[in-house]
Amino acid sequence: MKIRWLIIFFFMALVSIAGLFIPESSSLYNVVDENINYADTAWMITATVLVLLMTPGVSFFYGGMVRAKNIISTMLQSFIAMGIISVIWVIFGFSLAFGDDIAGIIGNPLTFFMFDGVGYNTHELLSPTIPLVVFALFQMKFAILTPALITGSFAERVHFSAYIYFIILFSIFVYSPIAHMLWHPEGLFKQWGVTDFAGGLVVHTTSGIAALTGAIFLGKRKNTSSVPVNIPFVLLGVAFLWIGWFGFNAGSALAVNSVAVKALVNTNTAAATAMLTWIAYDYLRGRKPGAVSASVGAVAGLVGITPMAGMVSVGVSFFIGFITALICNIAIHYFSKSVDDALDVFPTHGIGGIAGSLLTGVFYNGLLAGNTHEFFMHIAALVITVAYSFIVSFLLYYIINKFIPFRVSDVNEEIGLDVSQHNESYKN
Repeated sequence: MKIRWLIIFFFMALVSIAGLFIPESSSLYNVVDENINYADTAWMITATVLVLLMTPGVSFFYGGMVRAKNIISTMLQSFIAMGIISVIWVIFGFSLAFGDDIAGIIGNPLTFFMFDGVGYNTHELLSPTIPLVVFALFQMKFAILTPALITGSFAERVHFSAYIYFIILFSIFVYSPIAHMLWHPEGLFKQWGVTDFAGGLVVHTTSGIAALTGAIFLGKRKNTSSVPVNIPFVLLGVAFLWIGWFGFNAGSALAVNSVAVKALVNTNTAAATAMLTWIAYDYLRGRKPGAVSASVGAVAGLVGITPMAGMVSVGVSFFIGFITALICNIAIHYFSKSVDDALDVFPTHGIGGIAGSLLTGVFYNGLLAGNTHEFFMHIAALVITVAYSFIVSFLLYYIINKFIPFRVSDVNEEIGLDVSQHNESYKN
């Protein structure tokens, strides 16, 4: 078991020592770039902080819904992504997603290696009015959040060390190529005319499909009946998510403009509509309105509006919130019967991201505007993203499992991951 952590330790030691020999980017300090818009820059720094808040939000949201013996492990799986992905992103992750284009599929890992050249200057293609380093940090928070979302699907039964290796490889082989294809100006899907304003495909579909794959690969828990340990944590988590989502969506305008304002309004409207729709639909099905239901409903609306947040009218955001809540609610009901996705990541983020991305091809310069080509390009990008995410995620689970058992033993599952994985416990 020690070899797993020795590899990580020596990798960090190597990176730390190598960093001493990397020259400081001449564009980072003491340079005046006349293209910089300081209002845009101030907003994007704020948006970056808001998006980072979403990962602790996921931590509390998921942590509150598991059993007491797994709350620390579940929360730590989200928190650790902030450390792991931040390091990977600086070394070569940003280059893979936004470096010089290679065949429209991936970026050159050496373009911004160790953040070389990522400084205070603007970048003509990526950040025309803000420093490239601000853009890189903003995008880093998206890369951090995506693997954190996956954790809810295999909660209460995964080895912590196996999970760490998974999110490293997921970031490299799944997230970065999809992000490049959709968000780099020369990316394949971008060239097709596909719109993913803030991550319906890049973040929610990839994480949702990886979550489904993980739930299938690991199998069901020995005991799937559980009472949420701390519902106030769930409410706190969704509050962080809702607030952070303003930076997530409105920040994706990359400027202080009408697009950012539109995204801000649409984000709030869709979330509110979905929350009310969810609890009303639950009541019509014989369930009492609850805090967890209201929280999950709000998240479904936030997911659904994300790929088009800055592109559609507020009236459309009402519809997106309503329809996404219904689709995700029904999906949870049916998927829970066959797959143990512990915290319903796939029905919420996967189905919500797919629905939102598909509807983007309908409402934004697509089917309703008579542009059938745009609509079918969205479908093509969606199918490729789903298939690619499923296949590569499955291979990652399979390969890692050959070296590190992905699922904990029955004894450790019964003891709980807090004690068996971390030697810590939660006092309720």
